[in-house]
Amino acid sequence: MSGPHGPGPLHVVQVLGGGSAGTGAHVRSLSAGLVARGVDVTVCAPQSAQRRYDFTGAGARFVPLPVATRRAGVGILRSVCAGADLVHAHGMRAGLLATLARRRRDTLPLVVSWHTRSTAPGVRARVRHVTESWVARAATVVLGATSDLVDRARLRGARDARLAPVGLPGPRPAEPDPADPASHKLRAELGVIDRPLLVTATRLDRDRALDVLLTASRAWRGRAPRPLLLIAGDGPGRTAIQRRIDRERLPVRLLGPCQDPVELLGAADAALLVVEWAGRAPLAQEALRRGVPLVATAVGGVPELVGEAAVLVPYGDAVALGAAVRALLGDPDRRAALAAAGRARAGSWPTEDTTVAQVLSVYDELVPRTQ
Repeated sequence: MSGPHGPGPLHVVQVLGGGSAGTGAHVRSLSAGLVARGVDVTVCAPQSAQRRYDFTGAGARFVPLPVATRRAGVGILRSVCAGADLVHAHGMRAGLLATLARRRRDTLPLVVSWHTRSTAPGVRARVRHVTESWVARAATVVLGATSDLVDRARLRGARDARLAPVGLPGPRPAEPDPADPASHKLRAELGVIDRPLLVTATRLDRDRALDVLLTASRAWRGRAPRPLLLIAGDGPGRTAIQRRIDRERLPVRLLGPCQDPVELLGAADAALLVVEWAGRAPLAQEALRRGVPLVATAVGGVPELVGEAAVLVPYGDAVALGAAVRALLGDPDRRAALAAAGRARAGSWPTEDTTVAQVLSVYDELVPRTQ
């Protein structure tokens, strides 16, 4: 997979093994930024990712990676990377494929970005540990989206692990206007004209985070007017979760899988992020950017993302979560202060341009160009 380089454009292969929507959007944004700076970019990813993110529209070449067989993916990567100057894999699956594609005496620099981590228990956790260790040791540089991911990579044996926050693609939205007709229309459609509206997004499964969220909602069901929590998402637990909501008469409504939680933020009084782990969670970023007060669990990269611009509670503590939401809804001055602090905090985050510049500086360090 190694290939000497010389004068001419830097050729970088971006590898995406599937990953989250945020990771795919980042690879698209990064590819466009690198191409604009004169870098020759090839993206290797599943065909479904090309349909969704249009890497060729960003100026990159696209090579489809099969998702069914790892061996075929490794063979394709070896072929594509034969003339490359550097390989940049995004996520653990992509990092594993790139690691398997390396030959014994390969000197081609390998950068692996860790955007997230699994919280799956049992056998899957042990397999993940082995995979992370293998990928961390194989990488020339590991870029972690959050400080705890950088620490995790170092624990797994990474030679060089660095913090590299990712700028969220897309324009910064204007400050929300409560009198906006679109916001009023959305609240009317949801039947919450005169009720506080809370918004969150999660997979509807039987996990502890969702159980905590539903339990916490009991704390505000007796408040007048009664707040309504909208949950955007889908999953195999939808029927069981709806039964619990009905049985306990919880102030919660499940929305369809196609409902965009970001769209709902424009009408929300507060957003909730209740997770066991999160990095630079898109819902949290959009809430702060739009000046929507946020209550979130203090896990992963959330504290360093939000700083003092959100209310943080311990993970797994339904009493603390319920009390925090109830207190926030009863304090309009606190909500206004958090809205202003959120917009200010969002203004300090890395942009797409600074993200591309940081990554390119790593490439230049690993692949000195000859003139």
